[in-house]
Amino acid sequence: MSLLIGFGLLTCIASSVSSSVFVLKGQDVRLDVQENVKMKELEVFKWTFRSANILRCTDTLTVRVSPEYNNRVEFSEGNFSLLLKNIQKNDSGPYTAVVSGDKEETIIAYLLIVQERVEPPVLTVNSNSTINDTCNVTVTCRGQNTSVTSSCNNRTCSQVGGESRGAETSTVPLLSVYVAGGSIICNHSNQVSWANDTKDIVELCPMKSESRSVFVLKGQDIRLDVQENVKLKELEVFKWRFRSANILRCTDTLSVRVSPEYNNRVEFSEGNFSLLLKNLQEGDSGPYAAVVSGDRERNVSAY
Repeated sequence: MSLLIGFGLLTCIASSVSSSVFVLKGQDVRLDVQENVKMKELEVFKWTFRSANILRCTDTLTVRVSPEYNNRVEFSEGNFSLLLKNIQKNDSGPYTAVVSGDKEETIIAYLLIVQERVEPPVLTVNSNSTINDTCNVTVTCRGQNTSVTSSCNNRTCSQVGGESRGAETSTVPLLSVYVAGGSIICNHSNQVSWANDTKDIVELCPMKSESRSVFVLKGQDIRLDVQENVKLKELEVFKWRFRSANILRCTDTLSVRVSPEYNNRVEFSEGNFSLLLKNLQEGDSGPYAAVVSGDRERNVSAY
């Protein structure tokens, strides 16, 4: 008989699978109860952290918060959710909602993981070359005591060395290197934040194009024409550059953005993509290039 009673007591303890919740240090988080809680007479609802009570709520909705959580939590008597405020690293751990009466039943369980904002990564170039109009670059992406070395071209990157990167569901920060919008991007992220560093591919491997020399009298204007018919594909961008700096950008929808230092100094023709430079000074001498940027960079004119 005693064996049967003991077995019956053991089966009264309910188990619940924990849901992982990632939170940025310093932020608030609300832990919800996923089912409708209806307490019987003399039953008590509790939120616990590890084995300690955060608060107790009786069947008459009398709530008592443990002293160490005063001003740190808010409890909803309507849906029994718990708001944790200004989360810190030592708040990481298991949180459980329990109804206690004749037996103890776990309603829901959470595993709270508090993470800090990731540090900005640093992207460095190890080597670069251009072969048959394809830019080949080896780069290293560094962040928080880990690094990834990748070989990149105009379209993609592949890892060739460095430490293993964290998985996207891991608590370990993730380092990734990829190509997007004509740039090599070093991205450092965890579950709650991200930061990146970029390098413009055309600056690493300028596309070769025969430049035409143009002589201009100081103070005069000059129009730089595009030597071929430019038709932008979806997501492609047309740019006029002076040295390695953009003068303007024009999207495939013909939305034009002029760099602030060239406001009132240039005029752009959306019809033929020509550029009018006004009141030229000696400091304006140098290389000008018309570039189309998409899956790869290509020069369409150079002066």
